[in-house]
Amino acid sequence: MSAAVATLLAFLVYGLGFRFYSRHLSSRVFGLDASRVTPAHSCRDDVDYVPTNRFVLFGHHWASITGLAPMLGPAVAVIWGWGPAMLWVVLGAVLVGCVHDFSALVVSMRARGQSVGKVAEGVIGPRAKLLFLLIIFFGIALAMGVFTIAIAGLFAGKYASAVLPSGGLMIVAAIIGWLVYKKGVKLLPLALAGFVIQLVLVWVGHQWPLHWGDAGGWKVTLLAYALAASILPVWSLLQPRDFLNSLVLYLGLGLAYVGFFVASPEFAAPMVNEHPTGAPSIFPFVFTTIACGAASGFHGLVSSGTTSKQINKETDARFIGYGAMVGESLLGLLAVLATAAGISMAADNPSAAWGKAYGHHVNTGTALENFIDGTARFIQQLGFDHDLAMAFIAVLVVSFALTTLDSATRLLRYNVAEIGEAVRLPILSGRVTASVIAVIAIAFFAFYEIGGEPMGRVLWQLFGTTNQLLAALTLLTVTLYLKQRGKNPLFTGVPMLFMLVTAFTAMVANLGKFSGQWTFDDSADTILFTVGAVLLVLAIWVVVEALLATRRTLASGTVNPSMSVFPEPSDDA
Repeated sequence: MSAAVATLLAFLVYGLGFRFYSRHLSSRVFGLDASRVTPAHSCRDDVDYVPTNRFVLFGHHWASITGLAPMLGPAVAVIWGWGPAMLWVVLGAVLVGCVHDFSALVVSMRARGQSVGKVAEGVIGPRAKLLFLLIIFFGIALAMGVFTIAIAGLFAGKYASAVLPSGGLMIVAAIIGWLVYKKGVKLLPLALAGFVIQLVLVWVGHQWPLHWGDAGGWKVTLLAYALAASILPVWSLLQPRDFLNSLVLYLGLGLAYVGFFVASPEFAAPMVNEHPTGAPSIFPFVFTTIACGAASGFHGLVSSGTTSKQINKETDARFIGYGAMVGESLLGLLAVLATAAGISMAADNPSAAWGKAYGHHVNTGTALENFIDGTARFIQQLGFDHDLAMAFIAVLVVSFALTTLDSATRLLRYNVAEIGEAVRLPILSGRVTASVIAVIAIAFFAFYEIGGEPMGRVLWQLFGTTNQLLAALTLLTVTLYLKQRGKNPLFTGVPMLFMLVTAFTAMVANLGKFSGQWTFDDSADTILFTVGAVLLVLAIWVVVEALLATRRTLASGTVNPSMSVFPEPSDDA
């Protein structure tokens, strides 16, 4: 099958999924009602709870969930062939990832905008909430520690051209946020002006890259930015910055796909490569390697952490929750195309060139460079200079890593506050205190070293399974929510079972690998085994708590009384 035909089929699946499946979930399963008051109105404080235009919130949500992962995961996973990678990116998104993001957004919206960990307390019980919150804390802090390392390396290395556009966007976004929310200026002209300024900054950064500081200095700068973004009102930086970023991504995706169809390259990668050198087995690791872009637990944290607090009308959740995940999956699909066809299309022998790039298990740094190079080659087909196209894609990569860093730090702040509530330490609930603790946790994974490697890089092998585990537990919570209300739980229950099996299989396989090097010291494998074993125990505990909650529900035939955090309208009883 040609790459163009496979891509057109993928587009068809996306369209059918959003047109029919998301509408069924919205109207028949969750019963969304535009007249129902959302937390953005009932809890409005103009800091975290802010009613937001759905197109602005779509951009904010999309940019928050679209970090490095949807580019990295598929760019690594094509080592098993383009077929498994493309199937999981497309079908995984439509049937699992979109359902996960949308349902997490809805149940959080019905629980006054509280996080999925807090929702688990009402659906499963208080012990489940604390277990959930601990897993979330580890997952976010680890991922953002690695993102900090990655962004700092890009700024201090060969992509210094992204420094000026990234920094300039923060200033432009802050000005736009102030003008819109404090001065009442119309958004459209400001958005157009900001978009043009951003493109100019990309060109300026390409002409005069800003070489400043080493990776260590950039880590400190990035963490200071994340702290400020976590404390400031959401409208002052996060919303406008993410919205402007989304405009640039629309342009980047559009140019890349048009260039792809103009070039119409054939796949250089094999359709299936069952036993690539140096890689683990295709199952379950193709599913844990491609998380964002197909199904990601982190998305549920964004849906229930920041987005649910800004939904203007309940019915906006379909467009934002399901639709934004389709948008991210398009980026994951582009990563498959760029690395399975794009990087080799200028070679005399594309298959041999691809084999040279993927003849061994690639690391994340190499995969990211492959994505940037392959996507730039698509854009080059439209008459753009290859180096300028590379600079533009590098800015996209860095910008979306930054949006995830600032949004995730805010999510970690919420998480710390909820942990403080669970263990009865109200001092942890303060906005500044919780933000500082969140940044310290991220800094630990970014700076603390084991054997000369930052802790984040050492533990990164656990992120894929932890992320999929979070997705499975979020779907588990939503499934019980539906079951307790007499709704059909199969739409979330079947994806939940698949994600649980995949995550647990990968975790057990990893423990087997790490245990072979157990030395009772502080070696990397010992730490990986210990942390992995703790995560597995916590996950099993949450599942057991869920089974007990299900038995209680079936025995009593009533909703858990602690579910009073959920308003129960007559059409959702």
